[in-house]
Amino acid sequence: LILLIVYLKIQKKFRIKCAYTLFVVAIFWLTEALPLGVSALIPAFMFPLFGIMSSKQVASAYFKDFHLLLIGVICLAASIEKWKLHKRVALRMVMLVGVNPAWLTLGFMVSCSFLSMWLSNTSAAAMVMPIVEAVAQQIITAESEVDALEMSYSNGSTNPGLELDGRHMLQFIYSQHSILGQQEYREDKYNGIFKAMCLCIAYSATIGGWTTLTGTSTNLIFAEQFNTRYPDCQCINFGSWFVLSIPITVIILLLSWIWLQCMFKCGKEKSAREKASARVIQEEYNKLGPISYPEIVTLVLFILMTLLWFTRDPGFIPGWSSLFPKYKGFATDSTTALVIGLLFFIIPTKPLSRTSNGENTGFGYTPLITWKEFQSCMPWEIAFLVGGGFALAEGCEVSNLSAWVGSKLTPLGSLPLWLIILISCIIVTSVTEVASNAATITIFLPILSPLVTIHVNPLFILIPATLCTSFAFLLPVSNPSNAIVFSYGHLSVMDMVKAGLGINIISVAVVMLGIMTWMVPLFDLYTYPSWAPIISSTNNTGL
Repeated sequence: LILLIVYLKIQKKFRIKCAYTLFVVAIFWLTEALPLGVSALIPAFMFPLFGIMSSKQVASAYFKDFHLLLIGVICLAASIEKWKLHKRVALRMVMLVGVNPAWLTLGFMVSCSFLSMWLSNTSAAAMVMPIVEAVAQQIITAESEVDALEMSYSNGSTNPGLELDGRHMLQFIYSQHSILGQQEYREDKYNGIFKAMCLCIAYSATIGGWTTLTGTSTNLIFAEQFNTRYPDCQCINFGSWFVLSIPITVIILLLSWIWLQCMFKCGKEKSAREKASARVIQEEYNKLGPISYPEIVTLVLFILMTLLWFTRDPGFIPGWSSLFPKYKGFATDSTTALVIGLLFFIIPTKPLSRTSNGENTGFGYTPLITWKEFQSCMPWEIAFLVGGGFALAEGCEVSNLSAWVGSKLTPLGSLPLWLIILISCIIVTSVTEVASNAATITIFLPILSPLVTIHVNPLFILIPATLCTSFAFLLPVSNPSNAIVFSYGHLSVMDMVKAGLGINIISVAVVMLGIMTWMVPLFDLYTYPSWAPIISSTNNTGL
């Protein structure tokens, strides 16, 4: 290793030095030999040592607009989790769809995916799974009581064990075998339903995350690196990403629900199960009590932040950013997130009340969230990981590694465009199953971005690849939400592999459908954009 570093030190080609740094960081990220955030700091000392970038240049790459957006979003998430607004929303949505096993599964999927749009996938899964587990245990208890009662009445006695003569002895032995047989049958039948309920939480937490730009770190990493690489584009923002991804989310969510129903056969069941489910959900909701003042304020700020994101620059009409024509492009989604985020540290948890004579009553001032609560929710590892990705991206540009990779990828232009996209999707989907999603997108963006040299709109390649980095459905270790669900003990690894393989195929197919249909007019994908590098070669991608 020392000899290799010495060789690279005297090597004059900076792209080789940068490629070595990228390789080392990728190995550490894929193996997780060190924490991801620690491995992300490797470019901070290797680039200056190799003469690729100065320490000041590298350090500036570790804090971008992305980090300000992340801070604002975490302020919102911390308040939502502190005041249990997410639990109220999830339970209410499940109560709306009913408690039939199939519809209950869909209700859990919709509520969990909605929460993961605004919270981390891990938080959404960790919040909903205890509710699913409580419902499962209550179903077992209720069905056992019903079966015991039915068996007691069928024997003509509430205590058949006391009647041991002749006919009653045979009846008692037969009833015990029947009870044991029913328990085994019930356990097998429950296992399928409970597996479907658990998997629906793991998958919907991931599916909902890619719907919004702030829902998962991979989307944020892509948006920041893309806008940095192509500053004249300004086409990737909260509103445009939501429009392109919401059809994908809805289609994959419904197809995943159908797939799980077919695999585990969750059909119409006895009323005892439905009553047990309804009782648990209602009890959980009643424990929350009436909606509190902090919950109302958090909900209002959440709606306000979302509206400001959507209306900043919707595209089809002028947004509120047009009110500042002299400073076009200055205000971004992070501006909105920071303004709303600061309000959580200002607004008190209790409204100011007055006495009967009009005087203000004194109370201890406590904001909606404190700095310690914010720190406990802030994903510092992701912040450093993204910073390391930005540093690698800038290093690839400065050392001309991106241009060199692009020149080597030029022969791909002879392939049909759909095949290029499919190959990149399959590769990224395979890698993200064994590596973290954020590390995968950080590694592949500098590799896939040079494909612009085949005279294709960069979005044609990068949007599907970004979405596919979230398709980690196969293994418990593929992402944290899978691990949380697996820890409850209802699933085996093969259960996740069998179900996840189908979800992976469905997801890649839907993304391919989307990139070839409704996303084309949204970004005018068949036209080589003016904001992309000027390429002298002709379009030979099979369009």
